[in-house]
Amino acid sequence: MDVSIEQNWKLKLNDEFEKPYFKELVSFVKNEYKTNDCFPKAENIFNAFELSPFDKTKVVIIGQDPYHGYGQAHGLCFSVQPGVKIPPSLVNIFREIKDDLGKAVPETGNLKRWAEQGVLMLNTTLTVRSAQAGSHQGKGWEKFTDAVIQKISNEKEGVVFLLWGGPAKKKGAKIDTSRHLVLTSGHPSPLAANRGYWFGNKHFSKTNEYLVSRGQEPIDW
Repeated sequence: MDVSIEQNWKLKLNDEFEKPYFKELVSFVKNEYKTNDCFPKAENIFNAFELSPFDKTKVVIIGQDPYHGYGQAHGLCFSVQPGVKIPPSLVNIFREIKDDLGKAVPETGNLKRWAEQGVLMLNTTLTVRSAQAGSHQGKGWEKFTDAVIQKISNEKEGVVFLLWGGPAKKKGAKIDTSRHLVLTSGHPSPLAANRGYWFGNKHFSKTNEYLVSRGQEPIDW
C-alpha cells in the first residue's frame, strides 16, 4: 500500500502498511474524512514522522488523541497551530520547563521546533472526529503506533521515551529499558498536575543530561 510518509519511516514501516488491519484502518479513515469533519488535516496525519525521520529521532513523547477542536491539531502530540490558545496541558508543560531549565514560557504552543530537533511527538491515535474525543480509537491506530514504538526500541540505541500518564506508560511497556532511557510521571493535564503528579519531574533536564552523556546535542526546549 502506498502511504504518503517520510521516506526513512516508509522503509522501516512498509511491512506494517501491508497488513490487513492497516488496510482496514486506511479505509475507515478515508471514509471518516469524506463524511465528517476530522482532525488533523489529512496532509498532517503523519506530520510527526515528516518532521522527525527515523534516523534523527532521539526523544519520543507519547500523547493520546489529537485535539478535536477546529484549528488546533497538526499532527504533533500536545502541539497546536500558531495563534491558537495554548491548551491547559501544554501550559503545564511549559511551566515545568521554566521551573526545570529557567526558560521563558513561549508565546506559541506550536512545538514544531522540538520535532525538528529529533523529538517524535506521537499520538496513540493519529486522527479524531471533530468534537468527539476518542472517536477513532480501536480502529487500528493503536496497533500501528505500537509497531512504531517497537521499531524504535528494537533498532535504535539511547532514545529517551517520555511517558506521561497511565495510557502512555502502558504504551511503553515493550520498550527495552536496557537500551533506552524511559522517564515516567503523571500526565500534565490540570487534573493530574494539581494533585502533584506532574510538576517537579525534571524530565527536560534529565533528557538533556542523558543525551549529552551519549555525545548527542541536547534539545532546546
